[in-house]
Amino acid sequence: RKLKPDCIEDLIALGALYRPGPMDNIPTYIARKHGKEKPDYLHPKLEEVLKETYGVIIYQEQVQKIAQVLSGYTLGAADLLRRAMGKKIKAEMDAQRATFVAGAQANGVDKGQASSIFDLVAKFAGYGFNKSHAAAYAVIAYQTAYLKANYPVEFLAASMNYEMTSTDKLAVFRQ
Repeated sequence: RKLKPDCIEDLIALGALYRPGPMDNIPTYIARKHGKEKPDYLHPKLEEVLKETYGVIIYQEQVQKIAQVLSGYTLGAADLLRRAMGKKIKAEMDAQRATFVAGAQANGVDKGQASSIFDLVAKFAGYGFNKSHAAAYAVIAYQTAYLKANYPVEFLAASMNYEMTSTDKLAVFRQ
């Protein structure tokens, strides 16, 4: 409700953010969308990657693109980075950090800033959601909300019919 979504992209972002870990960034996303907080793109080279999400890392694809743009990863290597971050294997993460920071330095990024960005990316990559996955959920959520708002009797009848063997859920629908 606080977000006041006005496009499907907002629903996609919320679906991806509404998970343990990224959930902490929902207030930041909302504040930035409504202009109460200025987006932070972490580095000027990343503005294009993070613009649609107001500087908040949300999607797995953003993690891969950050590695590609900032550190010169190929898409294949960026996918390996994303997988390594998801598994949180220390030895693999240390090797990836060295590659990421060295690549970023070669692209003119300060070593400390590159390391800091790697930490942020690693934090979100473990919980990151694939955007196409989030999009599918967002479309279903939008359709469901539309039906509930515009056809409440039919929506509740269908919901109750679907859950007819669960008296607990039927009581909730009845209420």
